[in-house]
Amino acid sequence: MMKKWMQLLVLITSITSAGTLLASGGFGEGGESHGSQMPVVNNAKWKSECSSCHMLYHPALLPERSWNKVMAGLDQHFGENASLDTAAHDEIAKFLAENSADKQANRRSNRINQSIPAAATLIRISETPYFVAKHDEVSANTFKRKSIGSPSNCIACHKGAEKGDFSESQVKIPR
Repeated sequence: MMKKWMQLLVLITSITSAGTLLASGGFGEGGESHGSQMPVVNNAKWKSECSSCHMLYHPALLPERSWNKVMAGLDQHFGENASLDTAAHDEIAKFLAENSADKQANRRSNRINQSIPAAATLIRISETPYFVAKHDEVSANTFKRKSIGSPSNCIACHKGAEKGDFSESQVKIPR
């Protein structure tokens, strides 16, 4: 009787573990779990140059082709001249390309990348179909709140946004 009880316990534990693994996004290449969170990335030039004007957008939020377009248009970067010297430009462009959504094995980056039609090169994260679908319950008036400002201010609601943490459990929409 005890042996069957132990077998049932092992079976339940295995099913629960498999369910948790599947819910987290499964295993990536090399057996390492990548789940839904984006990897922690770091580049001092990217941090200093990009965050001097706006929040630091994680490179895994757009595919490489989008980052290439962003970097090619820095002289007219969303209405501002954000031109960089050649060395800084090249270092940041390489970093963004290497860590872009199409180079990541995590679930969220894959979904962002897959949501964008292959022929499209979107440069606004807030215009990606993935972003639009994930925020469809947030009203336009909510985004206009002084405490938020716009859909591009990810860090207003996602405190871990700059580190690639967009967990729904961590979302706090400010009043």
